[in-house]
This record gives sequence, C-alpha cells and structure tokens, in this order.
Amino acid sequence: MIYAFLATGFEDIEALAPIDIMRRAGLDVQTVSITGDNTVVSAHGVGVVADTLLSDIDFAQADLLFLPGGLPGSTNLDACEPLRQGIMQHYEAGRPLAAICAAPLVFGHLGILKGVKATCYPGVEGELQGAIYTEALVEQDGLFITGKGPGAAMEFGYTLAERMGKTAEAEALREGMMYNFCLQNG
Repeated sequence: MIYAFLATGFEDIEALAPIDIMRRAGLDVQTVSITGDNTVVSAHGVGVVADTLLSDIDFAQADLLFLPGGLPGSTNLDACEPLRQGIMQHYEAGRPLAAICAAPLVFGHLGILKGVKATCYPGVEGELQGAIYTEALVEQDGLFITGKGPGAAMEFGYTLAERMGKTAEAEALREGMMYNFCLQNG
C-alpha cells in the first residue's frame, strides 16, 4: 500500500502524474486527504476527491509514503501533526519516504535528512536541514526518494514504481506513455 497525501494547495502534476504512473504499474496507491474533507483543492484550483481521510488510515499498513509538493500544499503537510507522527513512525520502521518539489522540507524539518542526498525545488534547499543537496531531477538515498519539481513528476513516478519492485512495468510505461520518445526527440 502506498499513501499519497493531499493537502490544500498541492501541485497538480506532482501528485497526479506519479499516482497515475504507480497505478498503471499495478501498485495500490491510496490518496489521503489531510484536510478532513475528501475533496482537496490543488494549487491551481482543481478539486480532487481523495480515496480516504488521514484519520482513517493505518500508517503501519503503508509500504511507501508520498508527499507531493506545491505551495501552500507542502507547508500544509508540514503543519499536520498526525502526518508528521506517521512519517516518523514510517521512518523508524525503515520504510521508504518520497517527496517532490517543496515537500522534502517536511523531512528536513523533522530532522531525518541529515547526511542524506536530496533534491527539491530551487530555493527550498535551505529547509532540508542537514541534507546533502543535489540538483538532480530525482535523487535516491537510503530510505528517501526526492524529486526536483513539476518537470520531474513523470521521472519521479517511474522511479517510485521501480523502487516498489515494478522495474519492468516502469520501463514499459516509459515506452508506452511516449516518455522515452520525448527524451530522444526533445
């Protein structure tokens, strides 16, 4: 089970592209609203109906926690104490954590990125307390998978699928979704 957390002001493409890719790869991804309402409004005014509410999930059932970026979505995630506690529980259990764009700041504020290579949206790197900031499109180090921003959303999704054991499916999706074609002919 993968939980993808949606907060008011999440970045549309950073949430929906990775979720779409992971679901196409055959992974069980549940969108989770942290707002107390199933409908969560994105940074660009798109209402998305989440599969479930934060109060209804069991963090112990999750194989991966995924935080989409965007503002104020990332700061809203960071301000959610039950989510922060769940992230720490997941981290202490040695399970993978993923965040893209500004959302890695949540991990930075929790103090769990010390000595870890991480990427994020330019200008947010100061919030990744103790991380080794890279400018990579997608960075993997230990338990953490981080992505740079909206332009990284598809590569981030493929990387998450691979990390969750769906390497062949991710490669087939890169071909079928025309991603490799775009890279080769861009």
